[in-house]
Amino acid sequence: MTDQSVVIAILATAITAGTPILLAALGEILAERAGVLNLGVEGMMLLGAVSGFTVALSTDNLWLGFGAALLAGGAGALVHAFLTVTLKANQVVSGLALTIFGTGLSSYLGKSLVGIPLKQTFQPVPVPGLSQLPWLGPILFNHDPLIYLSFGLVPLMAWLLYRTRWGLQLRAVGENPAAADAAGISVSLTRYLAVIGGGMLAGAGGAYISLAYAPSWLENMTAGRGWIAVALVIFAMWDPFKAMLGAYLFGGVDALGFRLQTLNIAVSPFFLKMLPYLLTILVLILVTRETKTRRVATPGALGLPYHREER
Repeated sequence: MTDQSVVIAILATAITAGTPILLAALGEILAERAGVLNLGVEGMMLLGAVSGFTVALSTDNLWLGFGAALLAGGAGALVHAFLTVTLKANQVVSGLALTIFGTGLSSYLGKSLVGIPLKQTFQPVPVPGLSQLPWLGPILFNHDPLIYLSFGLVPLMAWLLYRTRWGLQLRAVGENPAAADAAGISVSLTRYLAVIGGGMLAGAGGAYISLAYAPSWLENMTAGRGWIAVALVIFAMWDPFKAMLGAYLFGGVDALGFRLQTLNIAVSPFFLKMLPYLLTILVLILVTRETKTRRVATPGALGLPYHREER
Protein backbone atom coordinates (compact mmCIF):
# COMPACT_ATOMS: atom_id res chain seq x y z
CA MET A 1 0.00 0.00 0.00
CA THR A 2 1.42 3.38 -1.06
CA ASP A 3 1.78 6.36 1.24
CA GLN A 4 -0.97 8.15 -0.70
CA SER A 5 -3.45 5.30 -0.25
CA VAL A 6 -2.64 5.13 3.46
CA VAL A 7 -3.37 8.84 3.89
CA ILE A 8 -6.60 8.55 1.90
CA ALA A 9 -7.70 5.57 3.97
CA ILE A 10 -7.01 7.40 7.24
CA LEU A 11 -8.88 10.52 6.13
CA ALA A 12 -11.87 8.52 4.87
CA THR A 13 -11.97 6.54 8.10
CA ALA A 14 -11.71 9.78 10.09
CA ILE A 15 -15.00 10.90 8.57
CA THR A 16 -16.62 7.54 9.33
CA ALA A 17 -15.35 7.45 12.92
CA GLY A 18 -16.19 11.11 13.51
CA THR A 19 -19.78 10.98 12.24
CA PRO A 20 -21.46 9.74 15.47
CA ILE A 21 -19.56 12.38 17.43
CA LEU A 22 -20.59 15.04 14.91
CA LEU A 23 -24.29 14.13 15.10
CA ALA A 24 -24.27 14.17 18.89
CA ALA A 25 -22.30 17.43 19.00
CA LEU A 26 -24.77 19.14 16.65
CA GLY A 27 -27.57 18.10 18.97
CA GLU A 28 -25.73 19.46 22.00
CA ILE A 29 -25.05 22.74 20.20
CA LEU A 30 -28.78 23.09 19.56
CA ALA A 31 -29.63 22.52 23.22
CA GLU A 32 -26.87 24.70 24.64
CA ARG A 33 -27.64 27.56 22.29
CA ALA A 34 -31.03 27.63 24.02
CA GLY A 35 -29.34 27.76 27.42
CA VAL A 36 -29.81 24.10 28.44
CA LEU A 37 -26.77 22.01 29.29
CA ASN A 38 -27.44 18.34 28.62
CA LEU A 39 -24.82 15.93 29.96
CA GLY A 40 -27.05 13.01 29.08
CA VAL A 41 -25.68 12.72 25.53
CA GLU A 42 -24.01 9.38 26.21
CA GLY A 43 -27.25 7.92 27.57
CA MET A 44 -29.30 9.20 24.64
CA MET A 45 -26.79 7.78 22.18
CA LEU A 46 -27.05 4.36 23.84
CA LEU A 47 -30.84 4.52 23.79
CA GLY A 48 -30.70 5.40 20.10
CA ALA A 49 -28.23 2.62 19.38
CA VAL A 50 -30.25 -0.15 21.06
CA SER A 51 -33.60 1.11 19.73
CA GLY A 52 -32.31 1.46 16.19
CA PHE A 53 -30.72 -1.99 16.27
CA THR A 54 -33.80 -3.64 17.77
CA VAL A 55 -36.23 -2.19 15.23
CA ALA A 56 -33.90 -2.78 12.27
CA LEU A 57 -33.39 -6.38 13.37
CA SER A 58 -37.11 -7.08 13.77
CA THR A 59 -38.30 -5.29 10.61
CA ASP A 60 -35.30 -5.72 8.27
CA ASN A 61 -35.66 -2.00 7.55
CA LEU A 62 -32.67 0.18 8.41
CA TRP A 63 -34.56 3.44 7.99
CA LEU A 64 -37.27 2.34 10.40
CA GLY A 65 -34.49 1.52 12.85
CA PHE A 66 -32.98 4.95 12.31
CA GLY A 67 -36.36 6.57 12.91
CA ALA A 68 -36.78 4.58 16.12
CA ALA A 69 -33.39 5.83 17.28
CA LEU A 70 -34.48 9.43 16.70
CA LEU A 71 -37.61 8.85 18.77
CA ALA A 72 -35.67 7.14 21.57
CA GLY A 73 -33.13 9.96 21.79
CA GLY A 74 -35.93 12.52 21.70
CA ALA A 75 -37.83 10.70 24.47
CA GLY A 76 -34.77 10.76 26.71
CA ALA A 77 -34.29 14.45 25.98
CA LEU A 78 -37.96 15.12 26.76
CA VAL A 79 -37.41 13.80 30.28
CA HIS A 80 -34.41 16.10 30.67
CA ALA A 81 -36.40 19.07 29.33
CA PHE A 82 -39.27 18.40 31.74
CA LEU A 83 -36.90 18.23 34.71
CA THR A 84 -34.82 21.28 33.82
CA VAL A 85 -37.25 23.59 32.01
CA THR A 86 -40.52 22.85 33.80
CA LEU A 87 -39.31 21.73 37.23
CA LYS A 88 -36.17 23.94 37.18
CA ALA A 89 -33.97 21.03 38.30
CA ASN A 90 -30.19 21.30 38.25
CA GLN A 91 -29.15 20.70 34.66
CA VAL A 92 -25.89 18.95 35.52
CA VAL A 93 -27.58 16.50 37.91
CA SER A 94 -30.42 15.82 35.47
CA GLY A 95 -28.01 15.20 32.59
CA LEU A 96 -25.85 12.82 34.61
CA ALA A 97 -28.97 10.96 35.74
CA LEU A 98 -30.05 10.64 32.10
CA THR A 99 -26.69 9.14 31.18
CA ILE A 100 -26.89 6.62 34.02
CA PHE A 101 -30.50 5.79 33.17
CA GLY A 102 -29.81 5.44 29.44
CA THR A 103 -26.78 3.24 30.06
CA GLY A 104 -28.69 0.91 32.37
CA LEU A 105 -31.86 0.76 30.29
CA SER A 106 -29.98 0.12 27.03
CA SER A 107 -28.02 -2.71 28.67
CA TYR A 108 -31.25 -4.27 29.93
CA LEU A 109 -33.10 -3.93 26.62
CA GLY A 110 -30.18 -5.19 24.57
CA LYS A 111 -29.12 -8.09 26.78
CA SER A 112 -30.66 -10.69 24.45
CA LEU A 113 -29.32 -8.97 21.31
CA VAL A 114 -25.60 -9.34 21.98
CA GLY A 115 -23.92 -11.33 19.22
CA ILE A 116 -26.88 -11.23 16.81
CA PRO A 117 -25.87 -9.82 13.39
CA LEU A 118 -28.04 -7.60 11.23
CA LYS A 119 -29.15 -9.06 7.91
CA GLN A 120 -28.31 -5.76 6.22
CA THR A 121 -26.43 -2.62 7.15
CA PHE A 122 -25.92 0.84 5.71
CA GLN A 123 -23.38 0.37 2.92
CA PRO A 124 -21.24 2.92 1.05
CA VAL A 125 -22.99 4.50 -1.92
CA PRO A 126 -20.46 6.10 -4.30
CA VAL A 127 -21.62 9.42 -5.73
CA PRO A 128 -21.56 9.07 -9.53
CA GLY A 129 -18.73 11.08 -11.03
CA LEU A 130 -17.56 12.67 -7.78
CA SER A 131 -16.37 9.39 -6.27
CA GLN A 132 -13.85 9.07 -9.10
CA LEU A 133 -12.11 12.35 -8.31
CA PRO A 134 -8.51 11.96 -7.16
CA TRP A 135 -8.13 12.29 -3.37
CA LEU A 136 -11.51 13.95 -2.74
CA GLY A 137 -13.49 11.13 -4.34
CA PRO A 138 -12.60 8.27 -1.98
CA ILE A 139 -12.39 10.62 1.03
CA LEU A 140 -15.71 12.46 0.69
CA PHE A 141 -17.91 10.73 -1.87
CA ASN A 142 -17.74 7.02 -1.10
CA HIS A 143 -19.72 6.75 2.14
CA ASP A 144 -23.04 5.45 3.40
CA PRO A 145 -26.25 7.57 3.28
CA LEU A 146 -26.06 8.58 6.96
CA ILE A 147 -22.70 10.26 6.41
CA TYR A 148 -24.10 12.20 3.46
CA LEU A 149 -26.99 13.16 5.74
CA SER A 150 -24.53 14.48 8.32
CA PHE A 151 -22.81 16.52 5.59
CA GLY A 152 -26.11 18.28 4.91
CA LEU A 153 -27.02 18.74 8.56
CA VAL A 154 -24.02 20.98 9.25
CA PRO A 155 -24.91 23.84 6.85
CA LEU A 156 -28.59 23.29 7.68
CA MET A 157 -27.88 23.79 11.37
CA ALA A 158 -25.77 26.88 10.65
CA TRP A 159 -28.55 28.32 8.48
CA LEU A 160 -31.14 27.55 11.14
CA LEU A 161 -29.12 29.23 13.90
CA TYR A 162 -27.86 32.29 12.04
CA ARG A 163 -30.23 32.92 9.13
CA THR A 164 -33.75 32.25 10.44
CA ARG A 165 -36.08 34.05 12.79
CA TRP A 166 -36.40 30.95 14.96
CA GLY A 167 -32.62 30.69 15.21
CA LEU A 168 -32.44 34.29 16.37
CA GLN A 169 -35.11 33.57 18.99
CA LEU A 170 -33.25 30.43 20.08
CA ARG A 171 -30.00 32.31 20.60
CA ALA A 172 -31.85 35.11 22.38
CA VAL A 173 -33.31 32.60 24.82
CA GLY A 174 -29.85 31.17 25.43
CA GLU A 175 -28.31 34.59 25.98
CA ASN A 176 -30.98 36.46 27.94
CA PRO A 177 -34.22 34.57 28.51
CA ALA A 178 -35.79 37.46 30.43
CA ALA A 179 -35.33 39.83 27.49
CA ALA A 180 -36.57 37.17 25.08
CA ASP A 181 -39.65 36.62 27.24
CA ALA A 182 -40.32 40.35 27.33
CA ALA A 183 -40.18 40.35 23.52
CA GLY A 184 -42.95 37.75 23.40
CA ILE A 185 -40.81 34.64 22.85
CA SER A 186 -41.85 31.51 24.72
CA VAL A 187 -38.72 30.51 26.63
CA SER A 188 -40.11 27.16 27.72
CA LEU A 189 -41.32 26.12 24.25
CA THR A 190 -38.06 27.18 22.63
CA ARG A 191 -35.99 25.26 25.14
CA TYR A 192 -38.21 22.18 24.87
CA LEU A 193 -37.88 22.11 21.09
CA ALA A 194 -34.10 22.64 21.20
CA VAL A 195 -33.50 19.96 23.84
CA ILE A 196 -35.74 17.39 22.14
CA GLY A 197 -34.18 18.11 18.75
CA GLY A 198 -30.74 17.77 20.28
CA GLY A 199 -31.73 14.45 21.82
CA MET A 200 -32.94 13.16 18.45
CA LEU A 201 -29.56 14.00 16.92
CA ALA A 202 -27.80 12.21 19.78
CA GLY A 203 -30.01 9.18 19.12
CA ALA A 204 -29.02 9.41 15.46
CA GLY A 205 -25.37 9.31 16.48
CA GLY A 206 -26.01 6.15 18.47
CA ALA A 207 -27.91 4.58 15.58
CA TYR A 208 -25.01 5.26 13.25
CA ILE A 209 -22.76 3.15 15.47
CA SER A 210 -25.14 0.17 15.72
CA LEU A 211 -26.41 0.27 12.13
CA ALA A 212 -23.37 1.34 10.09
CA TYR A 213 -20.08 1.88 11.90
CA ALA A 214 -20.11 -1.38 13.92
CA PRO A 215 -23.42 -3.03 13.00
CA SER A 216 -24.22 -5.00 16.13
CA TRP A 217 -25.22 -4.42 19.71
CA LEU A 218 -22.82 -4.44 22.64
CA GLU A 219 -23.28 -2.92 26.06
CA ASN A 220 -21.83 0.60 26.29
CA MET A 221 -20.86 0.43 22.62
CA THR A 222 -20.72 4.23 22.34
CA ALA A 223 -17.55 4.00 24.46
CA GLY A 224 -17.63 7.56 25.75
CA ARG A 225 -18.31 9.26 22.43
CA GLY A 226 -21.13 11.22 24.05
CA TRP A 227 -18.70 12.82 26.47
CA ILE A 228 -16.34 13.64 23.60
CA ALA A 229 -19.28 15.32 21.83
CA VAL A 230 -19.99 17.47 24.90
CA ALA A 231 -16.34 18.55 25.04
CA LEU A 232 -16.33 19.14 21.28
CA VAL A 233 -19.10 21.74 21.63
CA ILE A 234 -16.78 23.87 23.76
CA PHE A 235 -13.88 23.28 21.37
CA ALA A 236 -16.09 24.33 18.44
CA MET A 237 -17.28 27.51 20.20
CA TRP A 238 -20.89 26.39 19.64
CA ASP A 239 -20.45 26.58 15.85
CA PRO A 240 -21.64 23.70 13.57
CA PHE A 241 -18.81 24.00 11.03
CA LYS A 242 -16.12 24.00 13.70
CA ALA A 243 -17.87 21.03 15.29
CA MET A 244 -17.59 19.21 11.98
CA LEU A 245 -13.85 19.82 11.79
CA GLY A 246 -13.41 18.86 15.43
CA ALA A 247 -15.39 15.63 15.03
CA TYR A 248 -13.27 14.55 12.10
CA LEU A 249 -10.13 15.45 14.05
CA PHE A 250 -11.19 13.11 16.86
CA GLY A 251 -12.20 10.52 14.27
CA GLY A 252 -8.80 10.87 12.61
CA VAL A 253 -7.01 10.18 15.88
CA ASP A 254 -9.20 7.10 16.36
CA ALA A 255 -8.54 5.96 12.78
CA LEU A 256 -4.81 6.54 13.19
CA GLY A 257 -4.78 4.17 16.13
CA PHE A 258 -6.38 1.39 14.09
CA ARG A 259 -4.02 2.05 11.19
CA LEU A 260 -0.95 1.80 13.41
CA GLN A 261 -2.17 -1.56 14.64
CA THR A 262 -2.59 -2.88 11.08
CA LEU A 263 0.94 -1.71 10.25
CA ASN A 264 2.31 -3.82 13.14
CA ILE A 265 3.92 -0.81 14.80
CA ALA A 266 5.03 -1.66 18.34
CA VAL A 267 2.60 0.54 20.26
CA SER A 268 0.36 -0.68 23.06
CA PRO A 269 -3.24 -1.09 21.80
CA PHE A 270 -4.45 0.27 25.13
CA PHE A 271 -2.52 3.48 24.52
CA LEU A 272 -3.98 3.75 21.02
CA LYS A 273 -7.51 3.41 22.40
CA MET A 274 -6.71 6.20 24.86
CA LEU A 275 -5.66 8.67 22.15
CA PRO A 276 -9.12 10.23 21.41
CA TYR A 277 -9.74 10.76 25.13
CA LEU A 278 -6.28 12.17 25.72
CA LEU A 279 -6.93 14.58 22.86
CA THR A 280 -10.25 15.54 24.50
CA ILE A 281 -8.46 16.43 27.74
CA LEU A 282 -5.78 18.38 25.87
CA VAL A 283 -8.40 20.33 23.91
CA LEU A 284 -10.30 21.23 27.08
CA ILE A 285 -7.09 22.48 28.70
CA LEU A 286 -6.26 24.64 25.68
CA VAL A 287 -9.79 26.02 25.40
CA THR A 288 -9.87 26.80 29.12
CA ARG A 289 -6.63 28.76 28.79
CA GLU A 290 -8.05 30.55 25.76
CA THR A 291 -11.10 31.70 27.71
CA LYS A 292 -8.81 33.54 30.11
CA THR A 293 -7.33 35.68 27.36
CA ARG A 294 -10.41 36.49 25.28
CA ARG A 295 -14.18 36.22 25.40
CA VAL A 296 -15.55 32.92 24.16
CA ALA A 297 -19.06 32.87 22.70
CA THR A 298 -20.59 30.90 25.57
CA PRO A 299 -24.39 31.32 25.72
CA GLY A 300 -25.00 33.76 28.57
CA ALA A 301 -27.75 31.76 30.27
CA LEU A 302 -26.22 28.30 29.75
CA GLY A 303 -27.05 26.02 32.65
CA LEU A 304 -29.34 28.53 34.35
CA PRO A 305 -33.06 27.85 34.88
CA TYR A 306 -35.42 30.66 33.95
CA HIS A 307 -37.89 31.83 36.61
CA ARG A 308 -40.42 34.03 34.87
CA GLU A 309 -41.67 35.59 38.12
CA GLU A 310 -38.19 37.06 38.64
CA ARG A 311 -38.22 38.88 35.34
